Amino acid sequence: MKHRKALSKPFLAVSFLLLCVFVFVWDGAQAAGSSMPLLQDAGGYRPFPIEGISSRVAMWVVAELHLMFAAFVLAVPLFALIIEFIGYKTGDRRYDELAYEFTKLLSVSFSFTATLGALLTFGLIVLYPKLTEYLMSIFSWTFFPYVLLFFLEAIFLYSYYYGWGKMNPKVHLLLGVLLNLTGTAIMFIADAWLTFMNTPAGIDEAGNLVSLWGAINNYTWMPINIHRLIANVAFGGSIAAAYGAYKFLGARTEAEKAHYDWMGYVGNFIAISALLPLPFAGYWLGREIYAFSQTLGITLMGGTFSWLFIIQAVLIGNLFLAANYYLWLGMERIPGSERYRKFIKYLLASITACFIVWATPHSLVATVEEARQMGGAHHPVLGVLGVMSAKNTAVNILILTTFISFLLYRRSNKEATVSWAKAGKTAQFAIFAVVVGIVVFLGVYGYFVEATVRIGLSVPQVLSVLFAMVSVTIIDIFLFRDAKITGPIQWGKMPNRAQYALFFIAITFAWTMGLMGYVRAGMRQHWHVYGVLEDTSPDAFTPTLGFASNVISVTVLIFFTFIAIVFWITGLSGRKAWVARPDVPPEDETAQALPGDGDAQPAKQPAWEGAAS
Repeated sequence: MKHRKALSKPFLAVSFLLLCVFVFVWDGAQAAGSSMPLLQDAGGYRPFPIEGISSRVAMWVVAELHLMFAAFVLAVPLFALIIEFIGYKTGDRRYDELAYEFTKLLSVSFSFTATLGALLTFGLIVLYPKLTEYLMSIFSWTFFPYVLLFFLEAIFLYSYYYGWGKMNPKVHLLLGVLLNLTGTAIMFIADAWLTFMNTPAGIDEAGNLVSLWGAINNYTWMPINIHRLIANVAFGGSIAAAYGAYKFLGARTEAEKAHYDWMGYVGNFIAISALLPLPFAGYWLGREIYAFSQTLGITLMGGTFSWLFIIQAVLIGNLFLAANYYLWLGMERIPGSERYRKFIKYLLASITACFIVWATPHSLVATVEEARQMGGAHHPVLGVLGVMSAKNTAVNILILTTFISFLLYRRSNKEATVSWAKAGKTAQFAIFAVVVGIVVFLGVYGYFVEATVRIGLSVPQVLSVLFAMVSVTIIDIFLFRDAKITGPIQWGKMPNRAQYALFFIAITFAWTMGLMGYVRAGMRQHWHVYGVLEDTSPDAFTPTLGFASNVISVTVLIFFTFIAIVFWITGLSGRKAWVARPDVPPEDETAQALPGDGDAQPAKQPAWEGAAS
């Protein structure tokens, strides 16, 4: 009965969404079959009923909240399945329990995702019927598999969660695989709708559908699929780590602290592991945008949005700094790590230098007098750090530095015993030195070649860094096989400030997601579908960065308020069952003696009366 009640709300939300999508599909099919001149209609917009809030801002906030929850719901099953599989193969119950703890966050989050998705659908139908009608005329037939997959995802999710420990482990793992496959397929379909708006394809000059597959497989569809898949894992890991930090700060026993310290570490490890290759996926996405339209690419990376990327650089630089700080604090709980602490100052210097380069703008906001003194909008010295050659070099060195922090953390309590230990470490050092040399050389070389050549240099830089990370990891695995352990990791012996670093990482991830969502939509400027369907609404202008930052900040605040509710509801499952307060003991016979009796005592005052007085 308890499980039935828990299931009823999510299934109601899912059913509600399915009903909305059915109506949506039906209307879309009707519109697609009619000869209505879709692109000639100049109207098709409705104002938001609350004064002071525009329709665009309302849909902006709802869409961003939906995407954040969707990212979390798609990411957690992925790494929960991997952790469960590790537990199954090693027989270590801790991994199984950790995977279950991560999965507990999904039940409530799934309901939030479905509800926000329904709200987004209704909002588009009511406030943007013109855009909705056009998108339905293109993608109506993709809604049917979307609905089916969504229904299957709900079945697999709740079977996976409520079937934990109650079925054959192999069957349970299979459910986890099916859950991830359906979730990923849903994301791929939704990405087709999204990317079509930026890089439309599969249509004729009038905007009519020619090829559905062509519309789906547009320029940026696969790059954003990969980019989102990685970003979702990074985001989901950071939220799960924040949950571990939240539980750590409220832990009452050393055992609880040790467990949630470990949970926070695993979540952060997942987040940062996914963050490292994320810039490479971003390069691919940016390159495809340029390949579709150089004008769109220049709008994305130049002009007003170039300052947005400076904000992004500051955020991501902070992410790397906080992630490294957490690792360095974590080394303090590992016996034997003392020998590596002397390297932290060099790692910090490298991160700081890369951070400064990455956050240096190409052109400066300056007064007329300052511009005259500089000889233009570019600083005579620092201006050279504002171009892509410098920034690509900085981010690649930043990634390598963070990887070295991980490497030192991993080997903190290990001493290699293999005969070729010295040669192995020398080989690792040589790989790092050669790759850093290649990255720096290509970065400097980029200043002396044309822009088309310079953009292409990012590829060998990325491949060099990936080669270093893969080859050094392989050597490290064999190097520390059967290593001497200097002492076990003392889980729970972590300062509270490390937990606040995890909160900071989660919030920064969410803020960065919101910022990138804004630029991805904003680069279309006054187009709903770039070059095809013009935005003729009163909101057809690019908002200022300050306004956009305020909207994103409010959205992030609402998201974490919802996440706090998710944490609280999830935490209820671990609490003891409620027990009614015992009744006040009956008054004894002496207290009930009649007035006038010599041994009579005054009646006891009820507890609530004493408290009131």
